[in-house]
Amino acid sequence: MSAVHAEQAGRRVEEVLDRLAATGDREVAAAAEELVRVLMDFYGGGLARIVELLDAGPLAQLLGDELVSSLLVLHGLHPEDRDTRIARALGTVSQHAVEVAEFDEVTGTLRLRSAAAGGCGCGSTGGAVQQEVQDALACFAPEVTAVELETVAAEREPVLLQIGRPSPVEAP
Repeated sequence: MSAVHAEQAGRRVEEVLDRLAATGDREVAAAAEELVRVLMDFYGGGLARIVELLDAGPLAQLLGDELVSSLLVLHGLHPEDRDTRIARALGTVSQHAVEVAEFDEVTGTLRLRSAAAGGCGCGSTGGAVQQEVQDALACFAPEVTAVELETVAAEREPVLLQIGRPSPVEAP
């Protein structure tokens, strides 16, 4: 991998922005400048997080951070394989037990199994689970382009039948 020099990269960005500005299309030039700002914010946030996590502890903390992990994956630098990163992403999905059924490398489709919601009224719908999974995977495993969630009916435990004494009938 060739080294990227900050000064050369900065000059190159300026040249491209100048060429876009020279076209006279102000919307295109403004969009390009906004794109550069968004990318700088993204990378700056990632680097700040790396420094913060290095102060706090080992590599595992870096790899567990969504922002840092996404930067590493984006540049092909993530030391964990795809399956490990998928498992890490699924581990961030709060209060939902999902397991990998299959990953199709050709289509990028990840098939998951999830226990059916128990009707508790807590809003744990399949759609909410799927969205949470997709959000986590976007950071840790962007090679997953689609998620299919199979809901499996959970085995029900027998209901405990409460037998009580009849209430005494008052004598007339």
